[in-house]
Parts: sequence; C-alpha cells; structure tokens
Amino acid sequence: MVWVPFYNKIEPVLWGFPYFYWYQLLWVLISAVITAIVYKKTKALPSGRKNNNQGGAR
Repeated sequence: MVWVPFYNKIEPVLWGFPYFYWYQLLWVLISAVITAIVYKKTKALPSGRKNNNQGGAR
C-alpha cells in the first residue's frame, strides 16, 4: 500500500495530466520494459541446442 498523501496531489502536471495519472502511467511503461527484458533473457533455447543445466557428470 502506498501512503495516500504521497500521491494525492495535482501538481506537478505533465502534458496536462495530474501527478497521480502520469506517475501511474510511468510505472506501467517501466514495468512493461522490465517484463520484456526478462522475457528476452529467459526465453527457451533454440531447438537443436542442449541445455547444460540438466545435471549429470561429464
């Protein structure tokens, strides 16, 4: 939970949007970028390539 006085204000205004709205939109965009980065870093290996994390001695 976020403390209400932290976001319950109109100023500063960005492109006509009160603080609360542009602050929330900013976090939506930041979250989308972080999610995309994590997805690209963790997606499955291409077929034909073996995963070295399956265990077993060599």
